[in-house]
Amino acid sequence: MSEAPKVYAAIVGVIRDIGADGISKARSNQQQGYKFRGIDDVYNALSPILAANNLCMLPRVKSRTMTEGTTKNGGVLFYVVVDVDFDLVCSLDGSKHTISTAGEAMDSADKATNKAMSAAYKYAAMMAFAIPTEGDNDADSHTPAPASRAAPPTTARAEPSKAPPAAAPPSPPAERTRWAQNVAAAFCAALGEKGFKHDDCADWCEAEGLPRPSVMTYAERSVLLNDLNNPATSAKLKAFIASKE
Repeated sequence: MSEAPKVYAAIVGVIRDIGADGISKARSNQQQGYKFRGIDDVYNALSPILAANNLCMLPRVKSRTMTEGTTKNGGVLFYVVVDVDFDLVCSLDGSKHTISTAGEAMDSADKATNKAMSAAYKYAAMMAFAIPTEGDNDADSHTPAPASRAAPPTTARAEPSKAPPAAAPPSPPAERTRWAQNVAAAFCAALGEKGFKHDDCADWCEAEGLPRPSVMTYAERSVLLNDLNNPATSAKLKAFIASKE
């Protein structure tokens, strides 16, 4: 029997070592009021552990899309989505395992791509090495505010005359706000590169018990785009589309 690739033993070693202390949420997003782990926290924790386990984490950008939008104050806002492969390479025998993820970021200057790459690295590391996380962690401590959109009109519903009124449905979480136009354009462009249309993807998400992309968080849309790189997930969506025709 041939010897197993050493990259997997190296990955397990990183999981074991990073699990001993983890990475605390020491930073705060002042605009949206949550704690998160910054990219520097991830680098500082992982760098010595990767070296100790003879493992390299090497990025390869597969695609990048950029959409220009407007902030709520009328300034320019750049929205970038990157799809990145990370090769986990063991230096002992050259064996490797590749993982894929997406990164999204907005910036009003020239840092949107840098932030998107940082987000891709951070979430790839968290998932590959099982670093505990919770909530909607963003890549940066500052979130630019895109131009707001008018909420769609609502229609009042008549209450039953005899039966006791039904309990009001719970309010949606605060992050379930509809996306801005530039965010929608960037997501639809990334989806189109995979051969899918937004409406088909949105209907499929609902059928799978997931929120529609328009109300997903950045992290959820990143996971969705990454999942569609998986042939099995892509085939499920194609089968769903075929069933509608």
